[in-house]
Amino acid sequence: MTIESNSDKIKRWGITVPFEGIHLTDQIEIFKELADLGYTDIWSAEADGSDAFVPLALAAIASKELRLGTAVVPVYTRGPALLAMQVDTIAEMAPDRFVLGIGTSSNVIVSKWNDIEFKEPYQKTKDTIEFLKAVLEGQKVRNTYKTFKVDGFKLGRNRSDNKRSAVPIAVAALRPKMQELSVTIGDGIIMNWLTAEDVTKVMDNLKTTGVDLATKEIVARIFVMPTEDESLARNIGRYIIGAYLNVPVYRMFHEWLGRSNELQDMWDLWEKGQRQEALAAIPDSLVDRLVLHGSPEECKEKISLYVQNGIKTPVIALIPVGIDQVDSLRKLAPDR
Repeated sequence: MTIESNSDKIKRWGITVPFEGIHLTDQIEIFKELADLGYTDIWSAEADGSDAFVPLALAAIASKELRLGTAVVPVYTRGPALLAMQVDTIAEMAPDRFVLGIGTSSNVIVSKWNDIEFKEPYQKTKDTIEFLKAVLEGQKVRNTYKTFKVDGFKLGRNRSDNKRSAVPIAVAALRPKMQELSVTIGDGIIMNWLTAEDVTKVMDNLKTTGVDLATKEIVARIFVMPTEDESLARNIGRYIIGAYLNVPVYRMFHEWLGRSNELQDMWDLWEKGQRQEALAAIPDSLVDRLVLHGSPEECKEKISLYVQNGIKTPVIALIPVGIDQVDSLRKLAPDR
């Protein structure tokens, strides 16, 4: 894919970090190479591996060119003051090139793994955005929000130049209300686990807000497995899809997308505990559209369809099975 300044060309090209099976400190050299390869962005993910901020701190040191983002940091798993401090720290390390991506995460991560009540996700996200915007502007916050209270917190670290760069806040949004929040209160949207065709439905909903979307972040995390071993790609793809789309928030998202006919058999079998049968019930056509596979050039062409439908920053989530990760990064780099 060619990155040019023309409006019909892809301007941004991202990759998800950190990379599996490679020691974090060894990834610094890879981060240095990414900008030379044509990548413009690296976005960290946070679930059950590395936290979202440390890999970006390493990347901020490794490169002064790459834009950094989190996709995403849960709004539940850190107190508001701690979250603000971590955001402010990365913003200092990468001034004017850091985007904070936040989201509700899921009941599995929040409640089962962190023993935190997963309640009022929309309001919690809204409150978190409002708090962060105030405190990152240098305000001292003393406010009782609907989902938490902050009594007199102000960021205390002084900059050598006494300046703080603005931090855009993008929201991981699945269903309409959160999608609308992402561009009305937030600075953009992060999409996940959707096909290129699905992007159109989300964009149509965003347009109903009347917000100028040209001013907003429009990001999508796209799962990619650059192998021509179709059987391997589909087997791995089914496993990952089963792990995600049976989580309630993702199931409701795909129901909203109109995918019940394609996924109902899988959902029913999963609920009965018939996991292998459930995975087998996922149609090949859906696996192929949610987990992109084929040669690197074919994968890049498929990613370009997301951009044609409205994504400004495609972020590759490389699936490290049956491939050489570093070689794949080089082959998936955009043509310049």
